[in-house]
This record gives sequence, C-alpha cells and structure tokens, in this order.
Amino acid sequence: MFPIRDTQPSYSRPVVTILIIVLNVLAFLYEFSLDDNSRNYFIANYGLIPDRLHASALLTSMFLHGGWMHIIGNMWFLWIFGDNVEDVMGHGKYLIFYLLCGVAAGMTQVMFNPYSRLPMVGASGAIAGVMGAYLIKFPQSRIVTVVFIFIFLTRIEVPAVLMLLYWFFIQLFSGFGSIGYSQANQGGTAFFAHIGGFIAGMILVKLLGTREKYLRRSDLNW
Repeated sequence: MFPIRDTQPSYSRPVVTILIIVLNVLAFLYEFSLDDNSRNYFIANYGLIPDRLHASALLTSMFLHGGWMHIIGNMWFLWIFGDNVEDVMGHGKYLIFYLLCGVAAGMTQVMFNPYSRLPMVGASGAIAGVMGAYLIKFPQSRIVTVVFIFIFLTRIEVPAVLMLLYWFFIQLFSGFGSIGYSQANQGGTAFFAHIGGFIAGMILVKLLGTREKYLRRSDLNW
C-alpha cells in the first residue's frame, strides 16, 4: 500500500511543513553535491551514531537522508500527514512537536542499539511522530491508497486508523524481530526510531494540545 492523499481538509497553510521539506531537500542536495569521501565525512559528523552520541546529532540527523528514495518517501509521508497536524496544533507548537518527536525517535534507537558505530540519518522518526498524532486527532479520516492486486494497480480508500496501526505494528514486529541479530556493524532500517517517534507523537499531541481556532471549529462541526 502506498498513500496518495488523505480526505481530511486542512484550513491553514502548512508553512512549517513546507519549511521542513525545503530544509530536508536543500540538505540532501548539498550531500549529493559532495564527492564520496566528503559525503561520508559529512554524514559521520552530522548523523546520529549511538556509540558516540552527541546531543546536536539528534537534531541534525533528522535533516539528512541516505538516497533519493529515502528522502522522497519521507517527504511524501510528511506532506500527506503533516499539514493536518500543523493545522490543529498551530505553526510554532507544531515545529516544537516535530523536533521533539525526532529527538525521542533517535533516543529510542540509541536505547535499543547503543553500540552501533554506523550513522543513523533520516526524518522518518519525526514523521512517525506526525503519523502518531494524526492517528489521535483524525482516526475517522480515510487515506486514498494505491494497491497492487495481482498484476493490476488500483486506488482504494483505507481508514486512517487501520493504515496507521498496520504501519506501526509492522515497525514493532520488524524491530523486535531484529533484536536477535548483531547490529553494531550493519546498516538497515531504524525500526525502533519509528516506534519511539510514533508513540512520542501520540503522547505529545495530547500534552501540547491544539490551538483555539481548531477547538472552535470542532465545536461548530459537532
């Protein structure tokens, strides 16, 4: 399944979501412009390496990516789910929320794989937080999704709660399924960052709350 769009309307311009996407793209284009040695050095300095953890890397690593498909996939998910979460939280609060989810995601990965010497990069942990918040705020929404049925390609609407919980449990089972393997010197998907970010998003959206305009709009809809 691959999401195309959601059915939940947004009533404000997602300026922070757009800014985050632009910053990620600019950082990736800079990475892409470097030669191999310089790129490896850059990622080693600004990526998150659990074995030699630096607090600043918890932030810088979430703006770096490992390839074109990595950044395209992440930014696409952020665009689909981020505008609605930003709409209900407000721009400033949403930015704080996004960064906190990214930090929580990074710390969760470090906790489960503390001796890894490979740099972890990507916005997926923070975006998982956005998805967790979307699940809390818009469980009634539907996600227009592309699916393969045998050799055919079709579009269906999937309840957001079903799709997001399916995604979360895939990360959960994949993460705990990888514990039996030594990950200190091998790469792969940071499943525990996704898990930590998703749970952080569910908690933080409740702690930080929604803005007054959204509350008034909810009352009118009710």
